[in-house]
Amino acid sequence: MARYGTLEYKISARIARKENAVFVREDFEDLGGYDQIGRILRGLMQKGKLVRIGYGLYAKARVSTLTGKTVPVQPLPTLAKEALERLGLTISPSRLEQEYNAGKTTQVPTGRTIAVKGRVSRKIGYNGAYISYEAAP
Repeated sequence: MARYGTLEYKISARIARKENAVFVREDFEDLGGYDQIGRILRGLMQKGKLVRIGYGLYAKARVSTLTGKTVPVQPLPTLAKEALERLGLTISPSRLEQEYNAGKTTQVPTGRTIAVKGRVSRKIGYNGAYISYEAAP
């Protein structure tokens, strides 16, 4: 069987070509059916090329040099911001980030709280760590 003509190869090549770290299932709609794409994405997760960060949200992955486990290529707050923008939501710095940047506090924010304009019902996270949302002004 030719490896280069397979759907898995086409999806892997598209992931490698893109500069984005976050992918949604709709990015691969033109290549095959919904179920086919889901099976390929699950296979890529098992191979350590992707991690699932939310419903229909996947991120590029690599193997950690410290633990040997599969981890996302970027930190979770960066991935969450990119994912929310991909979903069409407007994000802004949280209240804690604004206070830190203004010099009102010395407490460094973790970045796990994101201010969002609009309503968000998705859980975005990885390995037990999730992003929380607050209403943007």
